[in-house]
Amino acid sequence: MSESGVIRVILVDDHHVVRRGLRSFLESFSDIQVVEEAATGEDAVSHIEQWLPDVAVVDLMLPGGIDGIEVTRQLRAISPHTQIVMLTAQQDNSRVLAALRAGALGYVRKADAPEALLNAIRGAAHGQSVLDPSIAGEIFKELSDDSKAKAALTEREMDVLRLLTNGQTNREIAETLVVGEETVKTHVGNILSKLHLVHGTQAALYALKKGLISLDDINL
Repeated sequence: MSESGVIRVILVDDHHVVRRGLRSFLESFSDIQVVEEAATGEDAVSHIEQWLPDVAVVDLMLPGGIDGIEVTRQLRAISPHTQIVMLTAQQDNSRVLAALRAGALGYVRKADAPEALLNAIRGAAHGQSVLDPSIAGEIFKELSDDSKAKAALTEREMDVLRLLTNGQTNREIAETLVVGEETVKTHVGNILSKLHLVHGTQAALYALKKGLISLDDINL
């Protein structure tokens, strides 16, 4: 993010009308700058080092050689600074889950209100995953908890993980636990390191899949 606080965004979608509609909406906010558009995943990947966006909004079902999942994987490898927010028109939760595992920080359905995408972009720019619990719940219920993995997490780290899984931001977790936000960031970093993950969204999915957190423990 620039020193002025403006979030640099690229839009990756094969539909011109969709890209222009999103650009028009997003650029009505002073903290958003759409720096480029790409109609294919290949175009986004080949230009990412030139554009250096803070956030890439990527259509999950891109046509051509690489889909949104592979685009996410490659963008994260080339430009780790760039956070990915997926756009999906279909209710294929297995593909959304695959995108999150590939490194996407969040996802928004095209049927959602435009403000959902705005919130997801702003959250992603600050390293926060903005997940709609009602949508996330559908994905979580598809995950198997056959393996009850035991992670070497402290009791406080488990508290943080539980709140992450419930969709709280670092700031909200800090307020809930009555600790500093930097302390929460340290706990999150320790959790990711111990679980060999990249970001909080993956940690939440992992926790539910492995039975570390029960669906009964979160508010869907």
